[in-house]
Amino acid sequence: MLKKDNLPLGILLGFLTPLFAFFLYYFFVIKPHNNVGLGQFLGILKDNKQMIPKLTSICLLLNGLVFFLYTRKRLDITAKGIFLMTMLYAIGILLLKLIR
Repeated sequence: MLKKDNLPLGILLGFLTPLFAFFLYYFFVIKPHNNVGLGQFLGILKDNKQMIPKLTSICLLLNGLVFFLYTRKRLDITAKGIFLMTMLYAIGILLLKLIR
């Protein structure tokens, strides 16, 4: 499935990779040091809205790695979908920064 070169796969990967990175960040950075549950952490994010763009930016770093791997394998159409979702996330981050 991951060897296909199509746009919907790239969009799906571009959407899910930052979510996966969020859970990795929670389980390896937040939980061991603070012993905070996932629901509590989401509540903290809800209360501290200035943390959301920062955390999303960190999660987008994994999208860059996936984009690099797909361009390296010459699966350019899938890489376009990943890049499209990365740009949509980036626009969302900018809008969140401007709203505050």
